[in-house]
Amino acid sequence: MPVCGAAWAEVEADPVPVPVQKTPTENLLATLIRDEASAYENGEGVPRDGARAAELYCKAARMGDAQSQYNLGWMYSNGRGVERSDATAAFFFHAAAEQGWPQAIRMLRTVGGPSSELPECMRPPAAVPVAAAGRVVPPVDLVVPANAPAHIVEIAKNTAVEMKVQPQLVLAIIEAESNFNTAALSPKNAKGLMQLIPETAARFNVSRPYDPAQNIRGGVSYLRWLLAYFEGDVALVAAAYNAGEGAVNRYRGVPPYAETLAYVAKVLRRVGATSIPFDGAATEVSPQMRQIRAARR
Repeated sequence: MPVCGAAWAEVEADPVPVPVQKTPTENLLATLIRDEASAYENGEGVPRDGARAAELYCKAARMGDAQSQYNLGWMYSNGRGVERSDATAAFFFHAAAEQGWPQAIRMLRTVGGPSSELPECMRPPAAVPVAAAGRVVPPVDLVVPANAPAHIVEIAKNTAVEMKVQPQLVLAIIEAESNFNTAALSPKNAKGLMQLIPETAARFNVSRPYDPAQNIRGGVSYLRWLLAYFEGDVALVAAAYNAGEGAVNRYRGVPPYAETLAYVAKVLRRVGATSIPFDGAATEVSPQMRQIRAARR
């Protein structure tokens, strides 16, 4: 019997989603989103913003993160950053209690029964539309870093849409690679916004790596290839962009390098998804994908 089933046996409510087994990447993403939500809730390093905190907590709650579900319940029960609603609070406490979160079980005694309606933020987002022949239509709305120059964002967005790559991923990679510095040069001779090493620049016909448009086109071309090669897995794509696809194949997953792990976490946080659509026509799938997926189970 569910841990709190008896408490709400008389309440007709939408069933709480049954917890699912998440991959390590999904667990990492949920944790990153929850940590960002906590920062906004408590004003740690960012201006306090209860509405933004609730939005992020709900994103993690949809992924089955019990602590985020509990935190949302607490916010709704106290009217902190959101309009107070005991029914909505009970929904989230109930969801967390179903996963054995002890504080949620106790809080259920202080609020009424859960609402019969699924809270708005818990409804699945609309699916990303897919056009003919597997070509994806990237979303228009972007989360743009505050320091990103408008003309760079425009180039990145237009190039991404043209190449059927999600613009949010492109911006995340640019931010992680160069923080939008067009003149960036690494000790490994990686150049420009998307830090193209000479081999990658030559591979994708980039002759002027410090030219923003040409650099972005080369970087997005590589991302398009990586997305097809790793079947849209954001963590693997980010790891390959940082450490090379050979390293990802060799380790059958994200290589255990400190720099790469931090890089993948940053990109996942910005993209906000573990998997995104891809154009399968770009290349064949990595021969290691079956083993990579098996290793994650």
